[in-house]
Amino acid sequence: MKSIELGKSGLKSAPIIFGGNVFGWTLNEKESFKMLDELFELGFTTIDTADVYSRWADGVPHGTSERIIGKWMKERKLRDQITLITKGGSSLQPGGPKNNSRDYLSGTVQDSLSRLQTDYIDLYFTHFDDGETPVEEALEAYKKFIENGKIKHIGASNFSAKRLQKSLDIASKKDLPAYKVFQPEYNLMVRDKFEGEIEEICNKNNFGVIPYFSLASGFLTGKYRKKEDFDGKERKMFTDKFLNERGKNVLKSLDEISEKHNISQAGVALAWLINSPGVSAPIASATKSSHLKSFKEAIDISLSKEDIEVLNKASKQE
Repeated sequence: MKSIELGKSGLKSAPIIFGGNVFGWTLNEKESFKMLDELFELGFTTIDTADVYSRWADGVPHGTSERIIGKWMKERKLRDQITLITKGGSSLQPGGPKNNSRDYLSGTVQDSLSRLQTDYIDLYFTHFDDGETPVEEALEAYKKFIENGKIKHIGASNFSAKRLQKSLDIASKKDLPAYKVFQPEYNLMVRDKFEGEIEEICNKNNFGVIPYFSLASGFLTGKYRKKEDFDGKERKMFTDKFLNERGKNVLKSLDEISEKHNISQAGVALAWLINSPGVSAPIASATKSSHLKSFKEAIDISLSKEDIEVLNKASKQE
């Protein structure tokens, strides 16, 4: 499988990064191991997780995803063949305050290293900007871990353009490590959280960009067409907001292009991201072996300019 570079970080990845939020949430440990084995065999060796996963599952503590991935890597003896991404700075309690202080992040990095059973993390993200802590505090915490080899590179997720630029300015001014990869929410249904100022900053600084919720939490697979389709689904809290006129137009355009190319709607949605200016590799999850077919479709398909224009028109946000 071809590899792509994540901006100037020097890290390489398959064109799609696997989202480990499903481990411990919609997949138990045995099912997670099976999925990880299949991913590795197919060449998808970059895995994204976070210290908070899977806190939203009933009875499942935060850090479960990291524990599962760490156990799998140790048992399979594959750590050196995996590009490992994790994150800290979000609240470990749902709805709690974010925290980017030096002491807090120093603790979260150590905890993640322990759960992942590894000596180093390839890419560590500040998961959410708390909006208050001086941006240099996070960078100062990371500097120590980078110097001792426990973190290779750092990235920012869910930052405003103002705070992202300030972080870059401070890093340059104070000789601190700088963010090299950005992780926004970005897909056909949510475009305004990346396009515009954030995208300009990322392009100017040659950032790697790895969007999450690439399939809008499953909405862009075409499975959810009416309110009843959400009943009993774990992802209802993320997806039912998309069932409006614009969402229906996006699904219609996905149907049209998927039929034209004889591939899945998910494959088209992922291909749109892969072909989006400034995007390095989208993050996507799967809970069944059959879902991985859309990964291959997205990588192999060549969307025409007309296809992309159809999708852009349907998904345009006012």
